[in-house]
Amino acid sequence: MKITAANVKRHFRRLLARPWCRFSRNEEGATAVEFGIVALPFIALLFAIIETALIFFSGQVLETAVTDSARLILTGQAQSGALDQTAFKKEVCKRIQSLIDCSKNVYVDVRKFSSFSTVSFSPQVDKDGKLVNDFVYQPGNASEIVVVRLLYEFPVYMQLWNPGLVNMAGNKRLLVATAAFRNEPF
Repeated sequence: MKITAANVKRHFRRLLARPWCRFSRNEEGATAVEFGIVALPFIALLFAIIETALIFFSGQVLETAVTDSARLILTGQAQSGALDQTAFKKEVCKRIQSLIDCSKNVYVDVRKFSSFSTVSFSPQVDKDGKLVNDFVYQPGNASEIVVVRLLYEFPVYMQLWNPGLVNMAGNKRLLVATAAFRNEPF
């Protein structure tokens, strides 16, 4: 047999057509049924893994944002710039990527304390799974202890496959990022 472009083309067509022909001649349907049985749980599990990764990534974004924005209070820039809670939240939102809806679901809580041993917070989720909105903005003065917290309600869509992720009503997970520090003597 002479090797020509036409012969090579015919040979590859036959090679590619063989699996398709075998699949189309099989009238039992076992392959399709097995694929259907395996595909749905596999795809659901894949989405659950992706969602879990997004939650961890969002938590890391919050941690970075709280570290960067707390520096404004630590160095006295927020106090000297007369930033109120709304202005400070805008500064926080500048440091948050587009994955998180900062305008609606991010809450800022800044509190001053007399010592590190007195730092304590009540639970932010009540018995009904709702967020307790008792947030304040107390950036403190020079050399005072301050705790900055960012809270975000992350919507969980694959709660059937990730039952441990939901910790709030409405199929949401509360992510909290915290920075505790003593203000510099500005």
